[in-house]
Amino acid sequence: MIRPSTEIRSATVDEMPRAISALVAAFLTDPFGRFMWPSPHDYLSAAPGVAREFATAEPQHLDDVLGTFEKMAQWHPDEPHWYLPIGVEPTAQGRGLGAELMRHAVARCDDEGVLAYLESSNPRNISLYLRSGFEVMGEIQVGAAPVLTPMVRQPRRSRL
Repeated sequence: MIRPSTEIRSATVDEMPRAISALVAAFLTDPFGRFMWPSPHDYLSAAPGVAREFATAEPQHLDDVLGTFEKMAQWHPDEPHWYLPIGVEPTAQGRGLGAELMRHAVARCDDEGVLAYLESSNPRNISLYLRSGFEVMGEIQVGAAPVLTPMVRQPRRSRL
C-alpha cells in the first residue's frame, strides 16, 4: 500500500492550538492521564493545560500524581537529551504515524548526537519504543497510579 508522505516538523505558534488538541485526543485513553482525571469532562477540561504546562489533578489522586512526577524526575537523564512525549490522535492511530513520528524524532537525536528519553504510560507502546532502539530503565509506580516505564535511547552515529 502506498501512503501519501507525511511532513514531520515542529508546530508554529499559530499551529499550537491544533497541536494541543491532537495531543489531548491522543492521550484520551492513556492510563496515567485517565488516572489523573477519570471523568471525561475533567480530562477534557484539564488536559489542554497539561499540554501547555502541568495542571492540577483530581484531589483524591493528587498525592499519587505528584509522587509519580517526583519519581519521573529521578529517572530523567542529567545529560542533554530530547524528551519525547509522542502521541497520535485516536482517529489516526494504527496507521504507522506513531512509528513515523518516532523515526523522525530519533533521526534528529542521532543527527545532533544526543540521547532520547521518554516515559511510556501505555504498555501497548513499549514494543514500538523497543523497535526504535529504546531501552527500559525501570518502572515508576506510586500508590494507585498506573505504571510508567522510563526508557532511554543512545544516539546512533552514522556509518559513513
